[in-house]
Amino acid sequence: MKAVTLFKKKQLLSFEVFPPKPDVPIDRIYQTLDALKNLNPDFISVTYGAGGSVPGASTAEICAYIQDKLQILSIAHLPCINETKESVLEKLHVFQEKGIENILALRGDRNPAVLPKDDFHYASDLIRFIQENGDFDLAAACYPEGHPEAPDLETDIRLLKEKTEAGASHLISQLFYSNKDFYLFREKIAAAGISVPVEAGIMPVTSKKSIERMVSLCGASIPNRLAKLMARYADDPASLKAAGLEYAIEQILDLRENGADGIHLYTMNNPDVARYIAEAIAE
Repeated sequence: MKAVTLFKKKQLLSFEVFPPKPDVPIDRIYQTLDALKNLNPDFISVTYGAGGSVPGASTAEICAYIQDKLQILSIAHLPCINETKESVLEKLHVFQEKGIENILALRGDRNPAVLPKDDFHYASDLIRFIQENGDFDLAAACYPEGHPEAPDLETDIRLLKEKTEAGASHLISQLFYSNKDFYLFREKIAAAGISVPVEAGIMPVTSKKSIERMVSLCGASIPNRLAKLMARYADDPASLKAAGLEYAIEQILDLRENGADGIHLYTMNNPDVARYIAEAIAE
């Protein structure tokens, strides 16, 4: 099934997980997925497992487990910055063999220690290439506050339109903590002629250190209210986590009320956090 068809039926709730690191037992990811199944997500996306993941738990293998064992739609992340056309074709072949029909096509983060390949400079290049070489439903990423490498939001939206024109059928947003930023972004992309569904990416604040690292990487801002919460509970991790979860729940309820096409929860492989939020927002 193509993921884009789900948006015709309801507001979606989906989860993101990542392949386990080498020092994490392989069973951990499957235990996490088994727990997430009970929350009835519309799909689960799996980030790209590079060489650092546990053997036997690649992105494709985890996606296949989600679909075959859990009977839930999966989306495989595929960043292209360090890929060649030949290596992408190999991955597409693996996806096809495993029955994976949905891909989140990404440029991927730059690694100063790794020289990028020249075959794909932008996610739109990857989307066009996949369109020419397979029958996949393609999602793309978007940044409500603009990509950190873009000179301004307008430029980023122009490049985002290239992704949809190349064949991206729906979008998943980077994390954000002010819904006003998301609503303004939604207005701007509509004005630019982008009409595909957009899921709002939500990453709950569960620790000060991890969120500060994430916002530094993706360029998201921390609004005053959240900054005050983080300062108030800087020395009280349990209270910060509780406050962060409530903040995420408020965000999600407001997004749903204001017509978001879906919520994509960055679970950080923590099923307890996902369960707490899913139960709180259940209608």
